[in-house]
Amino acid sequence: MTQDVSHNYYKELIDFQDVEGFEAQIRSLLDAPIESVSDLKKWLKDEKDLMNNISEVMTGHEVDFYRNTEDADIKSTYLHDQQIIQPLLMKYEAKLNEKCCDSPYIHQLDGNRYGLIRRVRESKVKLFREENIPLFVKEQELCTKYSEIMGGLTVEWEGEEKPFPFIQSQLDHLDRAVREKAYYAMMSAHRQIKPDMDAIMDELIQLRHQIALNAGFENYRDYIFVAKNREYSIQDCYDFHENVEKHIIPAWNRLADVFKTKLGVDTYRPWDNTAKLMKNSPYSEVSTLMDGVSEMLGKTDPYFADRFDYMREHGLLDLGDRKGKSPGGFCTSLPVSRDTFVFANFSPSFFSLIALIHEMGHAVNEYLEFSEHGPIESYQRRMEVGELYSHGMELLLLDKLDRFYPEEEDFKSAQREELRRAFTMLFGPLSQDLFQHWMYTNPQHTAKERDEKFFEISKRYGLNPVDTSGLEDEIGMIWAGTLHYFQVPFYNIEYSISMLGALQILENYRNNPEQAVESFKKGAGADYNQSIAAIYKETGVHFDFTEPTVKRMGEFLEKVIQDI
Repeated sequence: MTQDVSHNYYKELIDFQDVEGFEAQIRSLLDAPIESVSDLKKWLKDEKDLMNNISEVMTGHEVDFYRNTEDADIKSTYLHDQQIIQPLLMKYEAKLNEKCCDSPYIHQLDGNRYGLIRRVRESKVKLFREENIPLFVKEQELCTKYSEIMGGLTVEWEGEEKPFPFIQSQLDHLDRAVREKAYYAMMSAHRQIKPDMDAIMDELIQLRHQIALNAGFENYRDYIFVAKNREYSIQDCYDFHENVEKHIIPAWNRLADVFKTKLGVDTYRPWDNTAKLMKNSPYSEVSTLMDGVSEMLGKTDPYFADRFDYMREHGLLDLGDRKGKSPGGFCTSLPVSRDTFVFANFSPSFFSLIALIHEMGHAVNEYLEFSEHGPIESYQRRMEVGELYSHGMELLLLDKLDRFYPEEEDFKSAQREELRRAFTMLFGPLSQDLFQHWMYTNPQHTAKERDEKFFEISKRYGLNPVDTSGLEDEIGMIWAGTLHYFQVPFYNIEYSISMLGALQILENYRNNPEQAVESFKKGAGADYNQSIAAIYKETGVHFDFTEPTVKRMGEFLEKVIQDI
């Protein structure tokens, strides 16, 4: 299905080609006098309005590029943003942060409303080094190169050239031989681009290490914890890794035995680790996917379907696969339009269905924030919160998967597969997090050592029950296909933390569906200036990833699967 890829879904209120005009608008903020608390509040409001205008244009240009990485004009516009506008913005943002933090009135502001922005700005002032600006620009150029390579990746399949997502979708096939063929086709594609991926990652690691050194840190891992303003420690992360390995991996191994039996195989191989056990793909056309998801959302809450239908009508959804489209999926905010845009590059599969539901959790969260508090500002975005509502939406729609799988056994298989995915979210992102801890605290490692470490960590977690014999090299290079490592480093553990909260949402839903949905909506529209723990509490769950919670939610998840 061909979709409209025009630019009418965002507002271009600033002309980035007029660089002098762009600078003049920011300088006017720098020159504005702040002589009272009310002046500071007005200044913050004016700054927010300008930054929203800038954000909407930059976001629109970025989404345009992800939608079509092969269009020369779109790429030129996007690179202009990254190479000209972004460096200027970083320089001026540093000056704006200093102006705000140096104001004698900053501590007279209400701590509940302005406490978070004060803490974030203080950390930004601490981290900023002008010599890092060209390093950030180079970092973005490398990420752009990654998107281009992945967007152009195709695989020959039965005599035809197919987009990479199509081959990924074949891992759902009931026929084990087809799954195995698809697995090796994917590995072959990864091997073709591996030298480029190694070169990009080697350079990214050195760039990021230098950024950290320039800011006074020993390594990029320590730097990023401050940059992200995390509300937990590095040691908390290591404890979480260990607790999941202790309590979740044994349960994962037991579940693997169940799937092995259902598949009727003696040896559980990597291409079996992705089998979905449903007879057919849930849809063949994107329109069918959208019809069904709208219905599922509406049965959960009318507001959910209303937002989805609005996005569909206004061109705010780009779903399905095509050549030249960047990999993956995401939901992004358009703060001036007060809209969200969902992007996905997946062929018809169970995963693509769940990915859309997942992104609609983000979208509902954004729209509720727009209606309650206005656009979410960048400093308020904490992915431990955002991912709670995307994972939570997946689990709230668990009992409606019969919309795509009407046969009873397929319906149960789909529910089990979604819960199996919940298991993978408890350990998969953690293994990725641990991998990055190693990469950035050992920045002089070689490409070979990186592959070996990736395989070692994968075998401890998700591949623990899988026979990987003879595939060590293939598995070791899989990291190269994960965009998070390139474009959003250390954005992984948030998935696992939030899944613990989402499982509590499911627990609440099984006890009282209406109350659970209302609590979901209340939390999704809560004041983002609060702590993560406070927002979770408004959602009816606990922000807790200590050993007792890991153990309890693992047992709950295993029981739900057994019940089905």
